[in-house]
Amino acid sequence: MLSYRHAFHAGNHADVLKHLVELELLRYLAQKAKPYWYIDTHAGAGCYELDSDYAAQNAEFESGIARLWDAEGLPKSLQEYVAMVRHFNPDGTLKLYPGSPLVAQYALREQDRMRLYELHPTDHAILEENFAHDAQVLMQKADGFGALKALLPPPPRRAFVLMDPPYEEKQDYQRVVKALQEGLKRFATGTYAVWYPQLQRSESVQLPAQLKELPVKSWLHVALSVQRPSADGFGMHGSGMFVLNPPWTLYATLQEVMPVLASRLGQNGEGSFIQEQQAA
Repeated sequence: MLSYRHAFHAGNHADVLKHLVELELLRYLAQKAKPYWYIDTHAGAGCYELDSDYAAQNAEFESGIARLWDAEGLPKSLQEYVAMVRHFNPDGTLKLYPGSPLVAQYALREQDRMRLYELHPTDHAILEENFAHDAQVLMQKADGFGALKALLPPPPRRAFVLMDPPYEEKQDYQRVVKALQEGLKRFATGTYAVWYPQLQRSESVQLPAQLKELPVKSWLHVALSVQRPSADGFGMHGSGMFVLNPPWTLYATLQEVMPVLASRLGQNGEGSFIQEQQAA
């Protein structure tokens, strides 16, 4: 199925968590002069207009990025995340929300490269338009899971792989695990980050435990819940990020950030979070 459009959810609580972690990972990689690759297996359209029909339909950004837009006293990493979003809204009004590729473009240096994959024909066309004149970027209308086989290991031997599939089909959960298994065989030292939705379906609940079994020395798992699971069992009540080979600095950064996100993005006082790691 190719019905999923991320524009419906642009700037929501899940995007805040995902892109905050993404930005932290990119900044860490940039501490060394040696180049790196950013690989996005499900890139989406790259950028989203928050007043478009799709985004305005549920206006999920109002309970996400909008709650941080004018907030004061935020931890440094959250301030940097909001500053990144403000970079794409220079007039100070929240109109555009950057997707993962645009977050990466904001952080990339001249020597770094992006590899973007998107299978949805409409989103891929928009993605190509958004990055048409960027020589650092290669785009392909393809399933990024399969593309990893040809990309890894990358020439600079440094890379950050983001996996953010739509999870429309329950097979996506196993595709994530399989792609990581194969990726680690080819490139064991890479940094891999997986976003997943918190749903009341067994595949979603079991995914973190499956990722913990992968053959890596270190991992970090963080999840933000913004409300209690619904009584009828439907809907997303939060999301998580699972990072393989994370930077050693990330855990402490999130210790400072997650209580703030749970407080500001939680609905009806029901915000909560999970943070755990296995250190090398």
